[in-house]
Amino acid sequence: MTSDAVLARFREYMVGPSRFMSLLSVFELGIVDRLRDTPGLTAADLGDAVGAKPDAVEQLLFLMVKESFIAYDEESGGYSLDALADVAESDLRRALAYMNLIKVTALRQLFHLTESARTGTVVGLKELYGAEGTLYDAVAEHRDLREAWSTLMDRVTANIDPWFFGNIDIPSGARVLDLAGNTGLGAIHTYEHKASPGLRVTTFDLPEKENEALENFRSHGLEEHLSFIGGNVFDEIPKGYDVVLIKHFLDMFDKDDVFRILEGVNQTLETGGQVNILVPVYPEDIKDTDNYNVDFFPAFFIGATMGQGGPQKLSTYQRWLEENGFKVTKAITKAPADIPPDVIPVQAILCATKVA
Repeated sequence: MTSDAVLARFREYMVGPSRFMSLLSVFELGIVDRLRDTPGLTAADLGDAVGAKPDAVEQLLFLMVKESFIAYDEESGGYSLDALADVAESDLRRALAYMNLIKVTALRQLFHLTESARTGTVVGLKELYGAEGTLYDAVAEHRDLREAWSTLMDRVTANIDPWFFGNIDIPSGARVLDLAGNTGLGAIHTYEHKASPGLRVTTFDLPEKENEALENFRSHGLEEHLSFIGGNVFDEIPKGYDVVLIKHFLDMFDKDDVFRILEGVNQTLETGGQVNILVPVYPEDIKDTDNYNVDFFPAFFIGATMGQGGPQKLSTYQRWLEENGFKVTKAITKAPADIPPDVIPVQAILCATKVA
């Protein structure tokens, strides 16, 4: 790559935050909804409708016209949806949920990324919210963080779980532990997708999540089959289970802590016990331009979420499982054709059994 090419790539990074917020603001102002209902509105019409100066509306729409998201008629001065007109409402809602998560939980916090990397703490949360600890601690206290995070996470879980459960085996009547299972949605999905006589699923997470989890079990009529145990995976993992599920969790930690988790899971399982892992992964060729995990997750985990962590390559997770007493029986990555083009995470499944 020439020096000019490098500098041109720098320019793409420079305008990234501005592009992001210009697009999101057009939605937040309600401009897209107005144009969907009434094509041909001018900047003055839109300004009156959404409570913004026509000059500001016009400025924000220059980029939308450049990208062909919105069309502009020179003769009438009116705007209408261009490429955006063909995007389904459900797809837009999914994309906007990701964008809102990035705005609320990442955009401001990442101002402090460098210091977060130095200290291993989420400095932005402390500076902006006075919050010690991680994003997952802060969501319990701050409504804006919780709504942005939980809305997307519930949607991600609902979308990925059918693929996950379609590719793992849970023996009939098994005792299943959903490790760091939050407020029980994963346990509910486990029973719904893998129901069998005698199947029992237990959510294991911090004690303060118990009441919400139990209420979720009751609302789904599954309280007889599902249960909750409060605790911390770094203290002790409950024993007596045939299958352990680890979803959306290992990528939150650096190698040392991942090993602590895998060692704990190994100790809780008998020989032949199963662990099934769902985790975003980096491509084996890190220069793969179709995989955006590398673009997003390092900064997100270090600067906005945990102060550490980030995904690994699938081969790395395989090696780590083997080093912690497991035999990998399946390792697959979700096919790009099956992932909506606006979705960032590329997920993988690793299935393994404990060996003697």
